[in-house]
Formats: sequence, structure tokens, C-alpha cells
Amino acid sequence: MVELIHTLADHNDDVNCCAFSSSLLATCALDKTIRLYFLSDFTEVPYSPLKFHTYAVHCCCFSPSGHILASCSTDGTTVLWDTQNGQILAVMEQPSGSPVRVCRFSPDSTCLVSGASDGTVVLWNAQSYKLHRCASVKDGSLVACAFFPPGNLFVTGSSCGDLTVWDDKMRCLHSEKAHDLGITCCDFSSQPVPGGERGLQFFQLASCGQDCQIKIWVISFIHILGFELKYKSTLTGHCAPVLACAFSHDGQMLVSGSVDKSVIVYDTNTENILHTLTQHTRYVTTCAFAPNILLLATGSMDKTVNIWQFDTETLCQAKIPDQPKQFTENWSEDDVSNWLCAEGLEDLVDIFKMNNIDGRELLNLTKESLADDLKIESLGLRSKVLRKIEELRTKVKTLSSEIPDEFICPITRELMKDPIIASDSKASVYNVGDPGSIPRSGRSSGEGNGNPLRYSYLENSMDGGVWWATVHGVAKSQTQLSNFTFIFKYCHVQFLSILTSK
Repeated sequence: MVELIHTLADHNDDVNCCAFSSSLLATCALDKTIRLYFLSDFTEVPYSPLKFHTYAVHCCCFSPSGHILASCSTDGTTVLWDTQNGQILAVMEQPSGSPVRVCRFSPDSTCLVSGASDGTVVLWNAQSYKLHRCASVKDGSLVACAFFPPGNLFVTGSSCGDLTVWDDKMRCLHSEKAHDLGITCCDFSSQPVPGGERGLQFFQLASCGQDCQIKIWVISFIHILGFELKYKSTLTGHCAPVLACAFSHDGQMLVSGSVDKSVIVYDTNTENILHTLTQHTRYVTTCAFAPNILLLATGSMDKTVNIWQFDTETLCQAKIPDQPKQFTENWSEDDVSNWLCAEGLEDLVDIFKMNNIDGRELLNLTKESLADDLKIESLGLRSKVLRKIEELRTKVKTLSSEIPDEFICPITRELMKDPIIASDSKASVYNVGDPGSIPRSGRSSGEGNGNPLRYSYLENSMDGGVWWATVHGVAKSQTQLSNFTFIFKYCHVQFLSILTSK
């Protein structure tokens, strides 16, 4: 159950963004102001509204500590505010002077990213308030940004529909067409996806766009193996462009707001819709969960911000099922029994145990083996079991990391700490310092023959290290999402010799 507990109606124009800290709620609007409210009773703080911007304020966000609030505007500035007294700490001007559409703090509060309408993205030092690095996307306005929870990557979304992944040195690691008609928002879950293997840790990224869809991606970044991005699934429910999306702090819920005036709350484990909220009378432009209590804020072009409270029943609905965290193929017979019970198939537990069905055997079951070997007579029951098994197979393909064999010891089959690999005795060298030389689409002149594509490049970095990367991808038609695995390794060496042979 979710209940509307308060409505804020202090802005006199469209609400563009809202954000929570542990004790405050911030909202900003086309009326050029930012307003701050106490979470205890939703009264406005004495120094609110905050006024400096000369045009619409598009975005606001708190630093992880909650001591600083950032806001950005059409006036081309990003302003840092002291949340204790409302004083301005810094005014940072976008180098191009272009309207700033989005701003985000890094998880450690050391950096702030601002993205502008001309496609420029700036990484600011949030302590010295100085520009650290600057880059730009090829096409479109930057309208969305989210930091990878461990902090060493961030993702931007553009009005052309591209998701772009950057490292902390502003190197473009990957760019992918995610939404045909443009991205509007993106957000990371702060909690890792359960079920990682071989020390890998995965996080979910949600993106939404003008195509009325929400897409879920799985991203990881490991010191040895590097960065990996995989498309997972698409959530439907809205009948118009989706303007905002946000994960709950525990990662169990995802909320979205749309041009259809509705707010949808999803269970991230089952991807089922938990609630559809329809109290706003115009487009829902923003939504945010509180970090430590079950509160949701939604803002709209109807000039209001609604505050929603969830009860424990909703929280329980969105809990992770009591299933083993290892990958399905490693499940024991008891794990399979637990899975059957969780899926409402408890009547089959004895049959599966009698036939010693573990995780590996479960994934290999077919309609013939269910009927002939396990003697499950009901056609409907066999079909249900097969559907559930197919869902498991899909999750295994999505969440398991296809670690290249080069990184696995051929004897022990364990992950090697410092592998040295060569790709068919050939190497391609790219200057990573030149963003134009980095393969963004994973395509080459050999595209179309059905073979995996492979790239390597090296860079002598300023600190004496070497940036090395291999990119594995499979070319697909332009109407399909590409599924690429990007592996990056940073090796500190004093001397490097490269031997190439044909």
C-alpha cells in the first residue's frame, strides 16, 4: 500500500526536479527557484527559496553527505549551496555558456558532473570548485547523468538516445543507442545484483526515454577485468514518453514518471508493477526516493510535488526472493527445491528430489524429459515449469560474465591476477587520448561476416602507466541492441615492448 501524505504547491511554474538528503527535500522549477523542506514535517526551511539563477532551474542534487546542494540552469551555471544556511559556495560556469541540463555528485563527493545542451560534459572538482576535465558527445543535448556506485565510472544520456560511459579521466569507454527518440533520465541502483560469480559485482542501470520505455542494463567494473555493459530487459506500462526514473535506496523498487501523467512503481526483482499513481494532472517530470525512509517524491508540470509513503507490505512485496545467490548451474538439490516453492511449484519438490535434480540438471530439462522422465502428466504444469526454467536461462545469460578464456588459468581454471594476452598474434594500436580513435560502436570493416569483432589499443598515460583494452562484440542488425563486452585493464609498467607479426 502506498499513501499520498503531503502535496507541496509553492512553485509557480513547472517542477523540473526533486532530490532527497537524509533530512531535506529539494525541488526546483521553471520559476528560477530552488526550495528546501524538512522531511520531519515538510515545512519550508527558513532560508528557502534559494534564488540566484536568472532562468529555469533544470536539476538539483545533494552531495552524499547532504551538506551541499547543486543546482543547474538555462543560464549556463551550476551553483553549489550550503544546505545549513542557504549560502552560495560557488558558481561554476559551463565553458561553452550553454544551458546546463543535469548535474550529479560522485559517490565520494569529490567530483561533480554537469551536462549541457550543446553536448559538453564537465567534471568539476567539488572541493576546489575548479574545472577538472571537459569532453563532449557527438550529437544531441546531455540531459541525464548517473554515477556508477563504486565511483570510477559515470553514464550520460543524450537527447539523441545515446548512453555514453566515461571513466574518471573523462575517457569515453562506450556509447550505445539506447532509446530511439532520445533519453530523458537514467539512474543506478546503489545495491549490487545478487548472484555474481568469480568476484564480479554487478549493478543495475535504468534508462528511460521518449520511446515510452524503461530499459534495464547490467554494468560491472572490476580492477582486473574492467568494464562490462549488458542490456537486460525492457519495462512497459506507460503509454507516453517516460520523463524520469529512480531506484529506491535498497534497490528493491524502481519508479518512473511519464507524459501520461502517471507514476509507476516496479518490483526490481520480478519487474512486476506494484503501484500505479495517477494523482498528478499534468506530465510527471521527476521522481526520487528518500535514502533512509520509505518516502517517494514526484514532481509535475502541474506545479506540485507529491510525497508518498510506503507501508511494510509494499516493502515485503519487493524483497529479494529467498533463493541462493550463486548462479543457477551451481544450485544444490535443496536450492532447486527452494526455487520451486518460491515459484508456487511446491507439489513438484518430491519428484525433483527423487530424480536428484540440481541446478545444472534443472537448466537442461526439456518438455520431453518432464513428461517421460519425471512423469509430470499435466500439460499446463509442464508448460509452467518450462517457462520458469526459460526465465532462469535468460537470467544466467544476462548476469553471468562471459570472462574471456585468456583470463582463466588453463590448469586450475581460476581467474589470473596479471594475465598477458595476444589476440591472434596481432595488435591494433589506438591513441586513447584522441576520443575519435576509440571504437564506440564496436564495428569494423570486417562487420557483417558473423564473426566476433575484436579491438585492442594502448596509450602511454601521463602517470607512466599503460591503458590497455580489448573490446569483444558481436555485430547485429541496426534494428537490434548490440551486446558488447568491454574489458579494460590498467597496468603500471616501467617498460613496454610490443611485437607484432602478421
